[in-house]
Amino acid sequence: MRRFLFDLVEGLRIALNAIWANRLRAVLTTLGIVIGIVSVTLMAALINGVNNEFEETLSTLGADVMYVSKFPWGANVNVDWWEMANRPAISPELVNTIQERSDYASFVAPMTSTGRTVSYRNRSARASVTGSSPLYGQIRGVELSQGRFLTQSDERGARTVCVVGASIADELFPSGAALGQPVRMGAASCTVVGVIEREGAGLFGGDGSHDNTVIIPFSTFERLFGISRWRSITIMVKVNGTEIMAPAEDELTGILRTARQLDPTEADNFEINQQDQVRASFSTVRIAIYGVGLFLTALALVVGGIGVMNIMFVSVKERTKEIGIRKAVGAKRFTILLQFLIEAVIVCLIGGLIGIGVTAGLTTLISNTLGIAAPLSPQVVAIAFVICVSVGVLFGIAPAWQAAQARPIDALRYE
Repeated sequence: MRRFLFDLVEGLRIALNAIWANRLRAVLTTLGIVIGIVSVTLMAALINGVNNEFEETLSTLGADVMYVSKFPWGANVNVDWWEMANRPAISPELVNTIQERSDYASFVAPMTSTGRTVSYRNRSARASVTGSSPLYGQIRGVELSQGRFLTQSDERGARTVCVVGASIADELFPSGAALGQPVRMGAASCTVVGVIEREGAGLFGGDGSHDNTVIIPFSTFERLFGISRWRSITIMVKVNGTEIMAPAEDELTGILRTARQLDPTEADNFEINQQDQVRASFSTVRIAIYGVGLFLTALALVVGGIGVMNIMFVSVKERTKEIGIRKAVGAKRFTILLQFLIEAVIVCLIGGLIGIGVTAGLTTLISNTLGIAAPLSPQVVAIAFVICVSVGVLFGIAPAWQAAQARPIDALRYE
């Protein structure tokens, strides 16, 4: 053991001296390793960031909320678009039916939306105008920074009041005095009674965020914009916990089939959507990203490893006489092998350090420009160093073995 430690320390000293003597060549040799490490660490950081953003965006839908609509979410669609488009419309009357018959539903609310330009005096902004009941805030977990949310009085009286998102409030009321001000939506007008806390754009831009949303009572929406079979209506059904989602979905399916008078042999003419469907669709994209990233990373590391192996063969040739002298005075093959193997690993570690530094800068740039937090975790850094050591050993073993197998007499006569 003591002999091994001595050989290790001595090999490390000789390797560092050799690298320092040819430091420019060593740094240039690491370019392939740098590209490979940047690829693997940046990919891991971006995937972690995208996953976090995706989960945060998805959480706005609610893990314990089901959405009844004409169309399914996700990419796995078993029926064609025209068949779904010709399904009977989801009627607002189903809200009361579900609320009365369901044992699992705690909150039920209709939801529909349309795109409109909202304005105040000489300022305007594009917004998604959403019509829903006062329960919308409890189902979607809406938090207010100012004012109040919609009330049952607003819904019953079809009052022209609204709650606006943070971005809409900033665009129309830069001074911050949004409450009580009239906001126009084409020919219609509503009074701002609340401002939603800023949520951020999320992974899908404005989708899932209320920052660019104007929420009005469902009855007001129906009076101002009308409800037709082509305007998508969704019924949100919140249950008391994620553990009862399966029986709640079965119960909801039965209620809807009965309410829509479907025979046992007829297929459902509605969809019950959950956030798991979006997660399943995104997993396909995630696998594709992983596959492409791993391929590019492996390619870069192989190219970098070949460069390291090539320069190590050059180093062995340049130091053939040194190898002969060391063997002539009693150095063992393992000692020579270890020396050149350490040198190859150190060269790869230098590339790893440079690559991690580059990745740290790129992740900061991405976070500042795209708004996607891409954290470079300690686990990713550790994996990067393991990869560096593995590449150094894998591609350094051949030149190190050649050096260890050199005959002393031939090495001493080498010019």
